[in-house]
Amino acid sequence: MGVSWSDTGVNLSALRGHNAALALDLLRAAGRDGISRLELAERTGLTPQAVSKITARLRAAGLVSEAGHRASTGGKPRTVLRLAPSAGCAVGVRLDRDALTAVLLDLAGERVRIREAPLDPGGEPPAVLARVADEVGLLLRGERPPGLLGAGVAMPGPLDHASGVARRVTGFPHWDGFPVRDTLAALLGCPVVLDKDTNAAALGLALSGVAGESDSFAYLHLGTGLGAGLVLGGGLYRGARTGAGEFGHQTVQLDGPECRCGRRGCIEALCLDAVRRGEPERAARILGAGAANLVALLDIGRIVLGGRIVAAAPDVFTARVAEAAGVPVALADGGAHPIAGGAAQLILAPLFGRGDPYSPKIR
Repeated sequence: MGVSWSDTGVNLSALRGHNAALALDLLRAAGRDGISRLELAERTGLTPQAVSKITARLRAAGLVSEAGHRASTGGKPRTVLRLAPSAGCAVGVRLDRDALTAVLLDLAGERVRIREAPLDPGGEPPAVLARVADEVGLLLRGERPPGLLGAGVAMPGPLDHASGVARRVTGFPHWDGFPVRDTLAALLGCPVVLDKDTNAAALGLALSGVAGESDSFAYLHLGTGLGAGLVLGGGLYRGARTGAGEFGHQTVQLDGPECRCGRRGCIEALCLDAVRRGEPERAARILGAGAANLVALLDIGRIVLGGRIVAAAPDVFTARVAEAAGVPVALADGGAHPIAGGAAQLILAPLFGRGDPYSPKIR
């Protein structure tokens, strides 16, 4: 089952190197307005000769095109260059506890296509991932799109991002030790990067500028579970064993309800219990207490909220979390599916110098 292709479909040699990444990032940021070679030289600090060589290589690879001329203050008009969004693309897959979301993003990070389907992670991992591969095949309509760079996969943790192996996923301990990344890479026939769902969302949100002037923020996701993605000092923080962000499993009530992680009084269990009782205000106050602890511990400057439960009562959650945490609180600005989109950015972002999947740094 699944789909398989044998090549990557894009000239990656044209993307190698820090300077090429700088140029591509500026071209992406310029959008349809484009940018001239002289402006690229000024903003990167590179010589005009170096910029000409880089852009010639990118044009030859089909990643950049000329888009008219701009009036000059002296001399001949400047040629405007634009990123070619259709030259590359990436798949982003979110595996939730009851559903799958798959998106296809172009090189500029714009959504081309989306697919949603029910999913039961309680089955045997090989069968579940074969189903995932089938759904990706349907997203891609059975054909490898030109310039497919790979697939980013986001799922609940804990997991080992570096090795691409799931750990004792909360509620689904039978995934412990399963090689998710390598299995899907074999099924799809393309590179795969695995990360926690909240980390993927935080990456995508950081690239979108949701944090404003703050280079440290936390993304808190309250849906079928509760987790956090942390951006500290401009970089996505995963921790020494890639296990950071298990925000929902901090104990805040010693004699509280049992959590599916096996402990009692976890903030996730308390929040979900309040939601089941039809008490969103109480759930929001509990989430706010946890957010306040996070702010006090890490001195972050902003909280971003997302997830289906937050989306059902956004004003309640933003107000109560802001009151408790004492920092600005915003709703996730990543379209309707920030996790799936962020998963695709695990593949795309490094091309623009916006972080390697294994040691990311978001400028």
